[in-house]
Order: sequence, then C-alpha cells, then structure tokens
Amino acid sequence: MRAGLLGMGKYNPPHVLTNEDLEKRIDTSDEWIRTRTGIEERRIADDDTNTSDMAFEAAKEALASAEIRPDQIGLILVATVTPDYTFPSVSTMIQERLGAKNAAAMDVSAACAGFIYGVVTAKQFVEAGTYDYVLVVGVEKLSKITDWEDRNTAVLFGDGAGAAVVGKVSEGRGILSFELGADGSGGKHLCHRDFIEMNGREVFKFAVRQMGESALSVTEKAGLTKDDVDYLVPHQANIRIMEASRERLGLPIEKMSKSVHKYGNTSAASIPISLTDDLAEGRVKDDDVIVLVGFGGGLTWGALCIKWGK
Repeated sequence: MRAGLLGMGKYNPPHVLTNEDLEKRIDTSDEWIRTRTGIEERRIADDDTNTSDMAFEAAKEALASAEIRPDQIGLILVATVTPDYTFPSVSTMIQERLGAKNAAAMDVSAACAGFIYGVVTAKQFVEAGTYDYVLVVGVEKLSKITDWEDRNTAVLFGDGAGAAVVGKVSEGRGILSFELGADGSGGKHLCHRDFIEMNGREVFKFAVRQMGESALSVTEKAGLTKDDVDYLVPHQANIRIMEASRERLGLPIEKMSKSVHKYGNTSAASIPISLTDDLAEGRVKDDDVIVLVGFGGGLTWGALCIKWGK
C-alpha cells in the first residue's frame, strides 16, 4: 500500500494587506502588481503571532480532517525558513502543544519547495513501516524577513500555514511518483541575509523551466500522460510562472489551483494552503490524478503525482 495524504488543514492570519495599502507605502501600483504577479492581497501575521502558532492551528485542522489523534503521530516534519528560533525547532514546539507525545520532530529547510520535501520524506517512513502517520506542515512568517521598502519583493510575500497527515491509503491511490532536486549554484539569486533578496529575472527563468519540466517528469514517472492529469497545484509564487507549468501539461485554466491572488507567496505553506481550499470547494475529488509542483531558494524544486483519496 502506498502513502497518501489523509487529511489537510490550513491557517491564514486575519489581517489583509491589499495592493492599495502598499501603494501608500512604496512606489508601486495595484495594476503593476496584478499584471506581473497576479497578487491582489496577502495575509500578514501580527507581532504576537509566531510561526509556531500558525503551524499549530493548521496541524490541528489536518489531524481533525484525517480523524487522527495526536498520540498516533510518529513523526512531525515542519517545512519553514522562518522559525521562531534557531532552536527549539517549530516541530518540537507544536509537538508539545498538540500533545503528540509519541512523535519525533524536526524542521526541514528547502524554502518554497519545503512542503514537497517534507511529504516525500514522510512517504519513505510510512511505506517502510516505520511510522503509521507523519504530520507535515509548511509554514512561514515571511513578513518578518521582508524589506517593506523594497518594491521588488515587498509586494510578493504573505504569511500562513498548511498541513497534511501522511499515511497509508487504499490500493491504487496515494503518491504515484515524486521528484526532488537542487542547484546550489543558483542560491545567490534567491536568498536571505538581513532580508529576502531576489534576482527576479534569473529566478523567473529558472522557475518557468523547472516547474514545467518537473510537472511533466512526475507524470511520466507515474506511467501516465498529460491527458491523465486532472488537476495541477503549483507553488503560488507568480501567476505567469504558474501558467507556464499549466500550459506544459496542456490543462485548461479551471484545472489549475489558484490562490496567489488572495494570499501572495507564502513559500512552504502555499501548496498545502491552496490544496486545502480546493478540497473545501470540491475542486479535487477521489481518484483524481493531481500534480503538486514547487520551487524555492537554494535553489530547490520538487513535485508529486498523486491519485487522490484515502
């Protein structure tokens, strides 16, 4: 039996920062942001809300969705580049708050591809029989590492958390294939020193190529063709990058997950947040073949092909 995603959850901070709000702070415009990124607004956590707080809320919802008790979790993986502290890790903090007394815990650092890395890691443990259930959380408080005076990056990022419970699913369903990759030579194009720094032109070229290639690669690894794919959940970074991967798979626009307009780029949280919304809206159904694909700083990338359902 394969591993699959048994339950999903998310958390979005209540405070909304619109493009019009940003117009008052920096030299930009709503039209410029929309046409280049597809973003209309993003959610920003307040000073009293930490990364671990958002992770905890998303994790609770995922456990409820999967109908799993905290003490049944064998491992917690939290994908983030914005932890509360260097240590203790976010994973250990939410382990204690959840009451997941039997769980090991560690954080994963692969930037926007972190959730994919976490799910692939969880898959190995579940299919090896080491753990029955693994909790994977993608969470970021990017507002604390964003330079709000830099118009090239300030318009892009938001805060939030998404989570999944990974466990064994029924025959024929689950994770059919995956791809992980990295190119450290490109790390200089998207990095964090005092704030997020990005060479937009180079990151765009890399992302457009890699997202499309990875989406197609995992489809082929699963023994499927583009015609077999029912739905695409790309990392919600930029609508033009997302559209490039959709076109590579030959999917109509209604078959692509889109939440970037509501939340901006939430890094490791973007794919699980978007997928949780899709499930709630009935856009993903049992036995649909879905492709998840993301890229991030490092440079890193990853993709999954999943036949949905428990």
